[in-house]
Order: sequence, then C-alpha cells, then structure tokens
Amino acid sequence: MPETITTDVLVVGGGVGGTCAALQAARRGAQVVLVSEFAWLGGMLTSAGVAAPDGNELVPWQTGLWGAFLQALRERQPGGLDHNWVSFFAYAPKVGAAILADWLAALPNLRWIAGQVPLDVYQSGDRLTGVRFANYEIRAQITLDGTELGDLLALAEVPHRWGWEWQAEFNEPSAPTGPSAMTEQYPVQSPTWVVYLQDYGEGTAAPLIPVPEIDTNGQFAGAWENYGAERFLNYGRIPGNQFMLNWPIHGNDYGVGLTRLVGSDAERTAYHQEARAHSQAFARFLQTQIDSRYGLAEETFPTGAFALHPYYRESRRLRGIATITETDILPQAGGVTASLPLHSGQVMAIAVGNYPDDHHYPGFEFPLKPKSMQWGGHWTGTPFTVPYTALVPERLTGLLVCEKNISVSHIANGSTRLQPMVMGIGQAAGMAAALCVEQGCDPAELPVRSLQEALITDAIAPSAVIPLLDLVPQHPDWLQWQRHYLDYPEDYPLDGRCGCDRRECPISPTAVTATGILEIINGNQFQLKTADRIWPLVTLHPAVDADFQGLRSGQSLSVVGRANPWGDWFVVERVGG
Repeated sequence: MPETITTDVLVVGGGVGGTCAALQAARRGAQVVLVSEFAWLGGMLTSAGVAAPDGNELVPWQTGLWGAFLQALRERQPGGLDHNWVSFFAYAPKVGAAILADWLAALPNLRWIAGQVPLDVYQSGDRLTGVRFANYEIRAQITLDGTELGDLLALAEVPHRWGWEWQAEFNEPSAPTGPSAMTEQYPVQSPTWVVYLQDYGEGTAAPLIPVPEIDTNGQFAGAWENYGAERFLNYGRIPGNQFMLNWPIHGNDYGVGLTRLVGSDAERTAYHQEARAHSQAFARFLQTQIDSRYGLAEETFPTGAFALHPYYRESRRLRGIATITETDILPQAGGVTASLPLHSGQVMAIAVGNYPDDHHYPGFEFPLKPKSMQWGGHWTGTPFTVPYTALVPERLTGLLVCEKNISVSHIANGSTRLQPMVMGIGQAAGMAAALCVEQGCDPAELPVRSLQEALITDAIAPSAVIPLLDLVPQHPDWLQWQRHYLDYPEDYPLDGRCGCDRRECPISPTAVTATGILEIINGNQFQLKTADRIWPLVTLHPAVDADFQGLRSGQSLSVVGRANPWGDWFVVERVGG
C-alpha cells in the first residue's frame, strides 16, 4: 500500500526551481516534502549537466540562493571557477549536487523522497489538495509544480501553453506573424542531452566511444569551423580537464519530434533514447575528428558521462494571473532597465534576471530584439524582474509553479529559463508557499509586499527583488534601496543606478597581478598588453566598472584579479597594483 503523508508544502520535482522552493519553504518553518525523479537535486545546475550557469553574473545580482550557491562553489570546487568562455562559473556537477543535498539535509522539517514521478492529483472543487505517486499519496496545503516539463499542469488540467504565440496575441516585436517551417519543427526550443568528455592526456588514446544506433547524416560537420577545435572545447571546460558538451552549432541540441515530450510515456522515452544517442554520436565525432585523447568522462554522473536527463529549455507554461511577454523584459527607451511590473500601482517583482533573449532552433536563424549592454568590458543582458502573479494560476487554488513553467510567452521564455533566474523564482515560490501556510491564505490572496519583505530580509539568503547595477548585496544600504523602489517605483532609474556609496571589490585569495600597456577599443573594450600576451580585461563588480571609465589608451596599468586563459580574459578585482 502507498504511504500516506500530510504536510504543509509539497514540492514536486527536484530541479533548480523545486529544490530552491523546498529549501526556502523549510527555512521559513513550513513542513515540506520534496519529491524528485532523480537521485541528484538541482536539474539544470547538476543532473542535467549544465554546470556553467548563464545570467545574473554581475555582483549586484548575486543574491539569494543563487549568491549562496556561488559562495559555496568557491569554497568547495578545487581549482576555482574560471575555466571556460561561456560562463564566469564552471564546476563539477557532483560538487553542485553535494551542496544542494547538504543544504536539504540540514533541515529536519524537510523530507526528500527520490525516484518518484507524479501519476495523478487530488482535488476538492477548484482546489489542488495533493498528488499521487507510485509509492506515496501526499496531501498538502500548498503544492508547487517544479517538474521539468510542467507535468502537474497537465495532470490537474490547469490551463497552460505549449508552443508559439503569434505576434497578434501579445504584440511582441520578435514574435512571428504565423506558422513557418521553423515553428512547425520546433514548437518549443530544442533540448540538449549534455555529455562530458575527459582529456586523457597528450599521446594517450581514450577508450573508443561506441557507435550509437542513430543516423546523424553528417549533421556535425562544421561544428567548430569558426572557432578552432581548442577554443570550441574550451567553451564548456570545467575543472579536472573535462568538457561539457552543450553546443548549439551543428552540435548536440536535438529537436526531432518535440511534441513527444508532452505525449505518452512511450513517446517521451523514445525521444530520450534518440537525444542521448545523438549526443553520443557527437562525442564520438569529436573523438575521431579532433583527437583520440578525448573520451567519455565516466565519473561525472552516477550513470557515467551522460547527464541524468535532458537539459530542457522550455516546458508547458502556466496561464497565470499575469503573463510575462517580450515587452516586459526589454529595456525601456533611453535606458537599460525594463519597467517594474505594477498592479494597481504596486510593484509585483519577486525575482531578478538579466539574460539576453536566447533561443535554440538548430538549422534556422531566428532574429530577436536586442536585449544586451556592454558593462565591465563585456556584453551582458539588461535587467528585468518576474512578477509574483506569473507564478499563480488564473484558476485552481492551492498551486504555485516554480520552474520554467511560469506564465511566460514562448519568446520571453528565452530570458526567464536560465539557472539563476529559476533559482530566484523557486526561492520566491517557496517563500510564498510558507507564507500562505502562516497566513492561512491561498497564493492568489497573499499580499505581495509581505512576500517581497520576507525575501529581502531573509536571515540566511536575502534575495533582491529590484535590480540595480551599482548596489552590491554587501552594501549597508542595500535593504533601504530595495524598499525605496518598492515604495516609490516612479523613482526607479532607467540606467539602473541608485547612486549609492562605492564599495570596493573583495580580492580573491588566489588573485594575481598583471602589468602592461592598456588599449581601449570602441570606448568599452579593454585590453592589457603584458610581456607575454594580450589580456582582455573584464569585471563583475561596479566599483571596478567605474574605474574602467577613467582609464585611457596607452597608459601603463596594473590590475589585480583572476586570470582565465581558457576564457581568454582577466577578471579584474582592483585597478592598480
């Protein structure tokens, strides 16, 4: 007989959002049950293998559980985090999984059950009251859908979206006006089954990767044509001379028959088998075409070199009280910040993101409205926020969402789907669930300001709800400025700067000094010519970015920071030796 459990909060799905939701709800004091399909928690960050997170890289946005996760990685990851050129943070997936598991294990009011998937839901009228699994029947006051593909939305027949919206629906500038060959082939963005390679050493042949049972028909030709083999591999380099293969150009994105993901169990299984085989074929292609020294990194995951499941870039998407569209994430005219989401004059923001709008449709070009800025010597995305109302169903009570299944358009999902953003969404959803239990209310009735106040004053991992480019989390006035723009949204600056006092960038224990002659290109790219090479200079800290603005070409310069020869940049933490 299945075990019957009653709890305050039930979180279904142990990915990024679900794990963070469970953590935050339990830390707030709720009794929480987290049910995951896999033996690792963390989804995109760990079990799906994307251990080179994108977005929210600037220090002002390293807050909440995302900021705490980065700090834990710095303390635990041998060799540091500077290893590739797709991200400022690279780590072994098992290190990330261990951090999240340890965080959960420290909470006696949180029970984690692995190896279960939702089979059915319990409802009483228009209220979701629980979920049935193979071995458990779990009843809860508040249930959160943290599944990778929004499976609870389907089981509970909650109104949701899958696929494209045409331009007429939301008036999004980048949305197509109607169907095309691309939209027919890709109802959602292409997933990737991530696989890791190991460098076995120069002159050493790695074990030959088996030929998979799939016809790739020359799909991988030209994968690194514009990069060179070495730079291509360094895209996803992680500590330990390993390489994450998550490559979109003639690579291992797999977009064949994507409607199978929301079809029968057999259809989803068939897709999984093909996607995994496709990545195996890509890995073998690299081994045979680049160098036999590169073989499968068999100790990366509990199951070997292949991630436990695909990296899904998109899922079923809730029809919520509010829907995030492209215009909500684009910068306002004359500035870099998106408008704060308002309802009846009240700010609804509960999580911060910044990633550019990024979509994956192999074989097709899909231009998107620019959503980037140059800052600190490199390109980054412009900041925006997610409103609480995008987590709440337009009907059905007792339910919140906390993953890529929020109420968002297909176009805007390209920015909201990234790991740090989903961590923030999960943290906010978990806090909201705990507050609903405390206050005896439904998610739709929860006062948003009480949620915002709980997030920005959390005792363990306070999370920003207002993005500001010059306000670092360590600033003594951080809380004051967060509250100020919640109270006075009309003051929110177009340039994202509140004008707070400067705070210096901390210096890493492994920092080094580089000295040379500076060259400034196009006014916002900085190169330091040292005795042995040219270093592009970048920074993640606003104090250093401000110092960059006072530099001039041709001057002698010393900088202190972290060298990343694989990313081909020097992360500056102090200007001047």
